[in-house]
Amino acid sequence: MTLQTPSYKAAAISAQSGDAPARSNFGELVQRHLSKLVVAPSFAAILVFVYGFILWTVYISFTNSRMLPSYELVGMDAYTKLWKIERWYVAIENLLIFGGLFIGVSLAIGIVLAVMLDQRIRGEGVLRTIYLYPMALSFIVTGTAWKWILNPTIGIQEFVRDLGFPTFTFDWIVQQDTAVYTLVIAAVWQSSGFVMALFLAALRGVDQEIIKAAYLDGASLPRIYWGIVLPSVRPVFMSAFVILAHLAVKSYDLVVALTGGGPGYASDLPATFMYEMTFRRNQISIGSASAMMMLATVVAIIVPYLYSELKGGKRV
Repeated sequence: MTLQTPSYKAAAISAQSGDAPARSNFGELVQRHLSKLVVAPSFAAILVFVYGFILWTVYISFTNSRMLPSYELVGMDAYTKLWKIERWYVAIENLLIFGGLFIGVSLAIGIVLAVMLDQRIRGEGVLRTIYLYPMALSFIVTGTAWKWILNPTIGIQEFVRDLGFPTFTFDWIVQQDTAVYTLVIAAVWQSSGFVMALFLAALRGVDQEIIKAAYLDGASLPRIYWGIVLPSVRPVFMSAFVILAHLAVKSYDLVVALTGGGPGYASDLPATFMYEMTFRRNQISIGSASAMMMLATVVAIIVPYLYSELKGGKRV
């Protein structure tokens, strides 16, 4: 007697065997696109909350929005009003002063520190940690600390006077003409160690045989660095410049913590001007227009750098 499989069981078995290839194909498809699926949420969030809001800000800058957004286009009125505001010119002037000194001094100090540490002196690890430590702090912490240090009643001025110099004066932070320079002091203190790390890594990658050959030819150490080593790490200069320039343009938290934009608005920068107009003066369109000016400045810095990098890559 031959046993036969019931019809309903046979149907179930055939269905399962048919689903197996489908599940296998689906699993292979997931494995093939797993990396894309993992980054998709982050990509979507960046697309919406970064580039989406940039486009929204561009649109608002062409409206007459005040306390609440208005979506009726009025042309370039906000930009026209922006360039008629005296405070905006003060912010631009301060950015030029702050950015120029911040970038120049940070590069100079960073290069000098990198050259010193490149001599493989004793305690290099400790010194490198000390120089890099400020970069681990936020600009809010840096601004608050330097606000105490530069305060005439409890900071450097009072300390030196207690040492027996009663006429010593260092009250830059409360003077309209010098307040912006206190921003430079704090920013340089925080960022010069980062520049040092960039250049030190580049210096350690220079071919030592070239340096030894220069020594044998009788070249002095300063001449070797000035004429051979530093020119060979020229791309690092551009990278450091772009990073520092970007930090200078978007500086906001340091200003708020250190000077608050004062006295008055003497130490305003474009970022603090934008916040003031948007959230305190209820001039959203003017604030958006100033944000677009900041974005244009950053683009003007980054695009030539990217072009040079891509062009160099094609040559290689």
